[in-house]
Amino acid sequence: MKNHTHTEKLVALYERSIELVFGLMLTLILIGIGIGALKLLVDLWQLVNSQGVTGRYLDLIADVLTLYVLVELSRSLFEYFHSKKLRMTFIVDAALVFVIREILIGLFKHKLDPEMIYALSALIFVLGALRIGSAMVHLKGRPPSDSRSQHG
Repeated sequence: MKNHTHTEKLVALYERSIELVFGLMLTLILIGIGIGALKLLVDLWQLVNSQGVTGRYLDLIADVLTLYVLVELSRSLFEYFHSKKLRMTFIVDAALVFVIREILIGLFKHKLDPEMIYALSALIFVLGALRIGSAMVHLKGRPPSDSRSQHG
């Protein structure tokens, strides 16, 4: 019986530690999103006031996509607090946006070799298949919400 209470205490300590780490990560990501949004507004204001926009739009696009990656990661952490599970869909969404971000930046700068484009395309295909599969598994685990079966 004594061993059982030690195990329960250890499990409780583990769960509390995980919650603290995830809470700290979520807090830091939210601070990063706030700072990034403010920086994006400042950059946008500078872009409006500048003479030419040729080189600056790439930085703006990269910043927007980076913020989107942070938002997707924060959604994943928030879902963990809500359901105590990490949802693969949010993580894959963040990975997809990150890879697309890298492709866009590389294409705009003309620094992607054809081999890298093929490799990144294959990665997007695999991540897309993983995203579809994880969404299907998530939907399969939910109870049906057919209102017709409840009302007649």
